[in-house]
Amino acid sequence: MSREGGNERCVRAYSLLCVEGGQTRQRRQIGVVAAYAALFVLGVMEGLIGSFQFSHSLVVARHVIPVASLAFCALILATSLLGAAGMGTALGGLLPAIGWMAAAFLLTLPTAAGSVIVTNTAAGEWYLYGGAVCAAIGVVASFRYRPRRSGDIR
Repeated sequence: MSREGGNERCVRAYSLLCVEGGQTRQRRQIGVVAAYAALFVLGVMEGLIGSFQFSHSLVVARHVIPVASLAFCALILATSLLGAAGMGTALGGLLPAIGWMAAAFLLTLPTAAGSVIVTNTAAGEWYLYGGAVCAAIGVVASFRYRPRRSGDIR
């Protein structure tokens, strides 16, 4: 213990590890916020691209299979699950789903002239309803099965 101006305090050895600790924690927090923002933007981009490309279909034995719609549904499911697993939180799975729903359902609204991007076809219904179900499954799974990290201090 040392005395400075009548106040007692502990004197510790100076270390660069102590000085850089606060800066690394702040950088880590900025990185986490940036990763969450990137997951949201990824969901928006998937919804935007999917809304314009959902109609690609494959005809097999006189049956039309909306391949692109099903692929975009699987993509949003995978993005939600992998986002939750990668971030280790349920928010990592929720943000891509919110971004996808915002973009996809915003593009289904008619304009003043009455035109829409996502049409009322079988492929459009598979894209919207299937994508919403897959996003919901991804969100529920990310809340239910989020990984437990030992020693994670936040």
